[in-house]
Amino acid sequence: MPFPLPLCIFLAAVESNPAPAGRSSAAGVAIILICLAAAVAVAARAAWKHMKGEGGCCGGTSAPPPPDEKKIGPAVATRTMELAGLHCMNCVGRVKRALDAIDGVSADVSLDPQRAVVKTDRPVSDNTLRQAVEDQGFEVRGIS
Repeated sequence: MPFPLPLCIFLAAVESNPAPAGRSSAAGVAIILICLAAAVAVAARAAWKHMKGEGGCCGGTSAPPPPDEKKIGPAVATRTMELAGLHCMNCVGRVKRALDAIDGVSADVSLDPQRAVVKTDRPVSDNTLRQAVEDQGFEVRGIS
């Protein structure tokens, strides 16, 4: 764990004050640089975990991803939904769970490209699919 920020500020203030007997303020500058490096390292680690889909992005948890495919009867239709607003694997999981919750629907959702391939074993309207995704806070740009 890096130095807590208040401790860094205190140490930098103590070390950067003019010192008696020609003592250099280089120690204060060094402390500030070390604290900044620690803060950047913590932020970079969090950003890396976010981009890999680990951690609690978008208000979610680090729960395991949903199962690969919901079991449905023989597919009678396959549709592709172009999506927007997915930032991580947690977002992908939210969309997949929302679509899979619809009777007769199995979805395969991807982050790049932001797309859902939806298989249905019965007639399901585009509006039903669109509403399920939009209720999760994501945009549907098109359904084909």
